[in-house]
Amino acid sequence: MEKKWWHGKIACQVYPKSYYDSNRDGIGDLQGIISKLDYLKALGIDIVWLSPVYRSPFVDQGYDISDYYEIAPEFGTMEDFDTLLAEMKKRGMYLVMDLVVNHCSSEHKWFQEAIRNPEGPYGKYFYFRKGKDGHAPSNYRSYFGGSMWEPVPGREDLYYYHAFAKEQPDLNWYCPELRNKIYEMINWWLEKGVAGFRIDAIINIQKDTTFPDYPADGPDGLCSADTVVSRASGIGEMLEELKVHTFQKYDAFTVGEVFNMKEEELQEFIGEQGHFSTMFDFSQHLLTAGEHGWYEQRPFCFEAWRDALFTAQEKAASVGFLSNIIENHDEPRGASTFLPDYAQNDDGVKMLATASLLLRGVPFIYQGQEIGMRNFKARSIEEFDDLNTKDQYELALRMGCTEQEALVCCNRMSRDNARRPMQWNTEDNAGFTTGTPWLKVNPDYTKINVQGQESDPDSVLNYYRKLTALRKDPRYVQTFTYGRFVPVRERIPEQVLAYLREDEQQKILVLGNWSEQTVKVSLENAVKEVLLNNQKAFRINEKGQVELQSCQALVLLL
Repeated sequence: MEKKWWHGKIACQVYPKSYYDSNRDGIGDLQGIISKLDYLKALGIDIVWLSPVYRSPFVDQGYDISDYYEIAPEFGTMEDFDTLLAEMKKRGMYLVMDLVVNHCSSEHKWFQEAIRNPEGPYGKYFYFRKGKDGHAPSNYRSYFGGSMWEPVPGREDLYYYHAFAKEQPDLNWYCPELRNKIYEMINWWLEKGVAGFRIDAIINIQKDTTFPDYPADGPDGLCSADTVVSRASGIGEMLEELKVHTFQKYDAFTVGEVFNMKEEELQEFIGEQGHFSTMFDFSQHLLTAGEHGWYEQRPFCFEAWRDALFTAQEKAASVGFLSNIIENHDEPRGASTFLPDYAQNDDGVKMLATASLLLRGVPFIYQGQEIGMRNFKARSIEEFDDLNTKDQYELALRMGCTEQEALVCCNRMSRDNARRPMQWNTEDNAGFTTGTPWLKVNPDYTKINVQGQESDPDSVLNYYRKLTALRKDPRYVQTFTYGRFVPVRERIPEQVLAYLREDEQQKILVLGNWSEQTVKVSLENAVKEVLLNNQKAFRINEKGQVELQSCQALVLLL
């Protein structure tokens, strides 16, 4: 494998609106992030992925961009952004922006011009189609519910296409003028000093532009967005052109948010000459949501979770690097999702972190994950802000759930779980703001916060710091970065996760006990050194078996 500058790095996603508010308006901002860079550096972070800070009406929390060249005033100014870049450079850190180019905001000047004159030059930047028999051009359901087609105001029987909210019209990537505008914008940010991009919903740029109907999969007579995307083709040529005109010229780090990729395309996406440096592994997250909605959500199953993790690692082994996550801004908190009830404690959170951060690939930590932030228990749907959550609540009610049952679904799955303000201390609003926070703070901040964990050597935060230090330790960094991932399945008790990171120099065994009982694990090789242990006890019995307590994680040099 050709070595790249981002190999061996650890990344953190910062959600600016909820990170730290420096000006008391209840919204996190760029100056707030700047003030916490030393905290991120101490956590072992090299790359910061910044969720969108572009100008936006915030219908979908900044993923509806009205100006790609401007910073949203809620977050600060371009001068603040330049200061952030400079301060990160001083610390040897890299900034990765969120690239949202499947769609823009309906307030973007392109769309405003297009809606005034769909037949004009900007009309080609979007998808306008005539309706069929007084109805939408096709029977597609948007990700946020309802039709993907929205009537054009003042134009009888003319619609525009939006895979997400109606305020997020899809951009027409089959228009050369539009593509060139996007490439120009990307290069402008790279020239400014951005190190790369996390690329949002990028598989959606491919379309079957005939927009045929597909069999309905719900009582609304519509078919899912996943079906629509999976039936389209030609994404490879589009992504390769994107890379050649932008990322490749700057040796940029790119991580794709990719769903609905065909299995045989993995090499094209993240291979040596792939479209992207890496892509997120969502295989475990896909296990929890129901087939048709959150009302069908499935309980956590350790065996399915472990098998999904192993399968993803094995498929990528000879291809390239995955980016490994426990949670992000679109997912509920991992501590509340990937641990059984009895394991939702500090030891369980440390065990989950150990399993994720030592995988082969690029580890991503989401803000608050490093202190074990949990899901928020809302008492009514009014306590949510997220569009998707409100749609799923209404869907659950239509499918026969009671209001309480629908609320339970949302409390478990809502994107707002990860978007609650960062918990810095025990002061009002968790030290996030002295104003009124844009989204209610989780009341458990009095027990789970950075300040309290800083001074506790056994805290989740300090364990995360040990994990990142271990991954970067000069004695082991080659193995953790380039070494093989070998799942251990034989002679392993149920509910135990076991895998090796190995190369020609050394074997490192990672163990985690997801069961409620103490278990015994037989080893093929003797233990040379305990590199990390989330509990105080470590015992090898007379048979040479390691005894793992419930929720115990061990990293062993064999």
